[in-house]
Amino acid sequence: MEQPTSTGLTDQAPADPAATDDMLATQPIGYWSGLTHSAVTRHLRDAMARIDVTQPQYWVLNRVHGGPAAPTRDEVVTQLTPLADGPHDISRVVDQLLHRGWLRSEDGQRLQLTDDGEAARARLRELATGIRAEVHQGISDAEYVAALKVLRTMVANVEGSRPL
Repeated sequence: MEQPTSTGLTDQAPADPAATDDMLATQPIGYWSGLTHSAVTRHLRDAMARIDVTQPQYWVLNRVHGGPAAPTRDEVVTQLTPLADGPHDISRVVDQLLHRGWLRSEDGQRLQLTDDGEAARARLRELATGIRAEVHQGISDAEYVAALKVLRTMVANVEGSRPL
């Protein structure tokens, strides 16, 4: 296997979970970013399931909580659908949260958190913060920022835009 060169061109190796540090530059980013996404998402969703909440419910609670004005149902669905597993998931989540009494819609359009919804959002934020601490254990903020900058540049490279 060819080692990294000063020109930045490195031969691509097959994905290898046991790759040594000196071989990591040859590893496929798609494999490692996908593995990371799956493991972290599964860990977070498992923790949320233990308290009968889903990650998309947390997204909706956060979206309704944030911003200067109460968002409409359509705004929430439009903003969060790209994150969801399917095109109708967020609309269903809004219905679930309305049924659960965590959201209300006085005019049939604008969504607001109820007191119970705000309490749930705060509990979920605490849970997510704890999960983040677990995931980031042994990783400095500088290392995390560097990793995200690399990923952001890779996205820009394949989408034809410049990094922010």
